[in-house]
Amino acid sequence: MREGDRIEVVRPRREPQALRPEAIPLEVVYEDRHLAVIAKPAGMVVHPAVGHRTGTMVHALLHRYGALPDGSGAERAGIVHRLDKGTSGLLIVARTEEAHRELARQIEAREVRRVYRAVVWGRLSRREGRIEASLARSVRDRKKIAVVTRGGRHAATRYQVVREGDYLSELVVTLETGRTHQIRVHLAHLGHPVFGDPEYGGRRGPLMRLTPSRRAEAALLLGDLDHQALHAETLGFTHPATRAPLEFTRPVPPEFQSVLDALSCGS
Repeated sequence: MREGDRIEVVRPRREPQALRPEAIPLEVVYEDRHLAVIAKPAGMVVHPAVGHRTGTMVHALLHRYGALPDGSGAERAGIVHRLDKGTSGLLIVARTEEAHRELARQIEAREVRRVYRAVVWGRLSRREGRIEASLARSVRDRKKIAVVTRGGRHAATRYQVVREGDYLSELVVTLETGRTHQIRVHLAHLGHPVFGDPEYGGRRGPLMRLTPSRRAEAALLLGDLDHQALHAETLGFTHPATRAPLEFTRPVPPEFQSVLDALSCGS
């Protein structure tokens, strides 16, 4: 190449694929003709993406409900907000265009109450606090999100310590904003990555800093938990049609409970 050369790249356009409903079991917490609340298991992808063209929650929803509003695109039919693949817990699904618009508005206006349960490495210096740090795609790894000092999108997370063990802490976390990977990135930025988080330092790094006996104990817990210890526990919002206040709570799944039980024994 020489100075002044012009390079032109034509990126092929990816045509959206027709989604085929799949008979995947769903844990339905609530449903009516306007919306549904689903308890997503850890390991399930919410909507199709690169590397996950089948087997998602959207495929399961289409099998259960048929046509869903696709205001955010056909591949996100019915989806109002999302959870990471490794995060379990409650999700709202819109079944009509009107419900989708109103629920999306409530989320944008921060009127939806979203409370998470998390287990993180270490003991926090404060029993409760607020993390405010803008987020953007990492320049080192485009699959990850990073805290940035310039640009990015405003993000704020509140936390409260519930219990502390020798090397783990249980938190209740409340979202003020809902950015991609927000809780995981904010807690890692605070120096307390979510236990088991494979992308943001929640597995090998902290493990190696423990004493041999604690390291063995933590390794056993990590062996049974192949994802982050993060669970969307409570979801509260206003019904888009009846205007009635709704709130749902779902306990953590068994593999998460095993971590909490171990934390109780060590506290």
